[in-house]
Amino acid sequence: MSGRIIGIAGPTVTVDLKGLRLYEIVLVGEARLTGEVVRLERDRAVVQVYEDTRGLSLGEPARGTSTPLMAQLGPGLLSGIFDGLQRPLDRLLERDGHFMAGGSAAAPLADRREWRFVPEKLAGEQVAAGEVIGQVEEGNFRHLVSASRAGEIAELAAGTFTLCGQVGSYSDGGEISACQVWPVRRPRPFRRKLAPGEPLVTGQRVVDFLYPLARGGTAIIPGGFGTGKTILEQSVAKYADVDLVVYVGCGERGNEMAELLEEFSDLADPWTGRRLMERTIVVANTSNMPVAAREASIYTAVTMAEYYRDMGYHVLLLADSISRWAEALREISSSLEEMPGEEGYPTYLASRMAGFMERAGVVETANGTIGSLSMILSVSPPGGDFTEPVTQACLRGAGAFLMLDASLAHRRHYPAVNWFHSYSLYGQAILQHFTHQISPEWPAAQQRCRLLLQREEALREVAEIVGVEGMQESDRLILHSAERIRLEFLRQNAYSEDDAFTPPERSLQLITAILAEHQRIERRLAEKVTLKEALEEGEVDHAAL
Repeated sequence: MSGRIIGIAGPTVTVDLKGLRLYEIVLVGEARLTGEVVRLERDRAVVQVYEDTRGLSLGEPARGTSTPLMAQLGPGLLSGIFDGLQRPLDRLLERDGHFMAGGSAAAPLADRREWRFVPEKLAGEQVAAGEVIGQVEEGNFRHLVSASRAGEIAELAAGTFTLCGQVGSYSDGGEISACQVWPVRRPRPFRRKLAPGEPLVTGQRVVDFLYPLARGGTAIIPGGFGTGKTILEQSVAKYADVDLVVYVGCGERGNEMAELLEEFSDLADPWTGRRLMERTIVVANTSNMPVAAREASIYTAVTMAEYYRDMGYHVLLLADSISRWAEALREISSSLEEMPGEEGYPTYLASRMAGFMERAGVVETANGTIGSLSMILSVSPPGGDFTEPVTQACLRGAGAFLMLDASLAHRRHYPAVNWFHSYSLYGQAILQHFTHQISPEWPAAQQRCRLLLQREEALREVAEIVGVEGMQESDRLILHSAERIRLEFLRQNAYSEDDAFTPPERSLQLITAILAEHQRIERRLAEKVTLKEALEEGEVDHAAL
């Protein structure tokens, strides 16, 4: 199906093509730029082009492809660096150099690379869609190959094959290969969704102890400029207790993405001892790339994450930042002259965001295993205003809210998670897990820690009026113990190997030592000993705790 360009407005192109479908991919111009149908009219279609349209002119050809934006799924995704359209940036660099030309394209997966396929089904067996039929060793992972559709297997051979080469066939003549394609905007199927019940251990004490995250849950990290969103997400990517990580730099600055790629390539995985990049997929869509590709990038990333979830793995999706995705959505909506909502964002911002976040969860996959997809999304509210539309839309679907405080960041307190405004809806379910798996003392220690921090906040106003020296000894003790909790427990050094990651057992030891010291001094104060004397009696090396 071919036509011509009859209108151009920046990245929005109008073509005289009939019979197209919404979200169908259209190749635009002599350079065959990739675009997506975003509006259908009687005799024409409006296409949002994913690439730079400079130099495009009226009358150039346009051709429909009859397919939506698809992700190619199969062995070889791990360690990959893709753009928002799943184009492999490392291979394009080798072929085209440092600057990508318009219309540049390459298969996401290396077609010529050979993989050893081990079948798990026999000829004559009936298989359902999504059922495992074999496996491929992908680095340190067992990559399960599933049936793309239901049918009877006629042949399934063991041996070495190219990625999309035929490894078998159905009795009706259909081919079976180790790769498949999937439309990125359609969630992948599963048998049923389960309630999150296991913790997502991040190694960040303020998160794991006070506001725990759940495998299969969603969390947002809102914070103004310079509050450490990127550093916190990268720390979680390095140390989170998950099998695979999909990191999306959505509108991120190029220097930050370059730093992340360099660090991930050299860093050793603390869980396996291998390179961290071997269990990571990076979708890099920097701020100088077209906004339409930025809008598509999170769907490309979540589709790849769901693919590995369907193998029974625990996958973590990190997006930095979802605000820039929403800004791309706003720019596209404005170019289409849609009715704007609050602050110019489209009226469907909340529903589009909720639909994306709903793709997280713990599921029973089509092959009967349990897999999970967790999401941690950073939000960049302008001016640190958490009442703006993107933050509020995220709050409707997120199970945890980790607010980053600019005042804490300015005091070099990392992570700058505000312990009064943050919350986690997974706390009760995760609390039971920590109580049974770590220690029965976990709930009491958590409650006492929160109580001390709350009492310190109430005493701050008194201290500002009468001064610390004018306060009672018991109140000064609360300020002293709360300060220790803030500086020695809640604050961590992201660049220190000893402090960047803390397992839950160690977190409990640290907070228990601080609380025990507080109780000891309380008893001494009851015996009419001064706070100064009680502190000198302890002679605790706080830095060694």
